[in-house]
Amino acid sequence: MAVYWYPVDNAGCPGDGAQIDSGCRRMRPWVPLVYSCFQTLLLLHQALLNAGQSMHRHRALHCPGLGGLSRFILFSVFHSGLGVNEYLYFQVLSPGDIRYIFQTNLAKDFGGIFHTRYEQIYLVPAEPPHACSDLNNGAFIQDQIALVERGACSFLSKARVIQEHGGRAVIISDNMYDNDNSYIEMVQDGTTRDSDIPALFLLGKDGYMIRRSLELHGLPWAVISIPVNVSGIPTFQLKQPPWTLW
Repeated sequence: MAVYWYPVDNAGCPGDGAQIDSGCRRMRPWVPLVYSCFQTLLLLHQALLNAGQSMHRHRALHCPGLGGLSRFILFSVFHSGLGVNEYLYFQVLSPGDIRYIFQTNLAKDFGGIFHTRYEQIYLVPAEPPHACSDLNNGAFIQDQIALVERGACSFLSKARVIQEHGGRAVIISDNMYDNDNSYIEMVQDGTTRDSDIPALFLLGKDGYMIRRSLELHGLPWAVISIPVNVSGIPTFQLKQPPWTLW
C-alpha cells in the first residue's frame, strides 16, 4: 500500500469571502514524507478498514515530535477500491463527445459516501446553477445526481439543497472555468448542519465542458457511471479529458 503524508494549508482560499466556501483549503502538490507516527497511522488505517470505515472521516491527525503545529493527512486507497488517493472517478456515457473518465475529490468533513455503484444514472445540471435555494428543475434531480456550480453559498448549503430535492449525490464544479488542475478541499461551513449524500468537487474546466456539450446537443442531462474503479483499468485504456492532466 502506498502511503503519502501531505501538509495542509490552513489559510483561506484566495477570492473566497468569509461567508462563501468558509474554511476551504487549496491542495498542494504531493509531498512524500516519513515521520515518527508513520506506524501509528498505518495501524489506524488498517483498523478502520477492518471496521468497514474510511479514512475520509478520520484522516486529519497531529503527529507528535513536529512542534504541534504541522497537520498532516494520510492518503491511501479507500472505499473498497472505488477511490484512489482521495480521488473518486465517474465516466460520462452520453453524450458521446465527452465520453471521458473525470476525476473528483470528496468533501472533507461533511456528506456521505457511495455504498453502491450506479452503472447508469443521470447527471442533471441544477437550475439555478448555484443551487443555493429552491430549484426550478428539482423534479428531474430526484433519485439522480446534480451538477452545480461553486459560489453564492457554502458547499454544504448546496449539498443540503440537492438532498432536499431527493438527489443521490452532488458534484460541485469550480466557477473558474479555466481551472484544469487545482482541486479544492471542501469543508464544513462552521454551522452544526450536515448532509447525508456524497459531495464531490470537480474542476471548473471539466464542469464547463460537460455543460457546454449538453447545451450543444440540447440535452437536459448526461448519463454517467459512478464510482469508476480506475485501479482496474489499464493506463492505455483510461480515457481522460484531453484538456486535463491527472
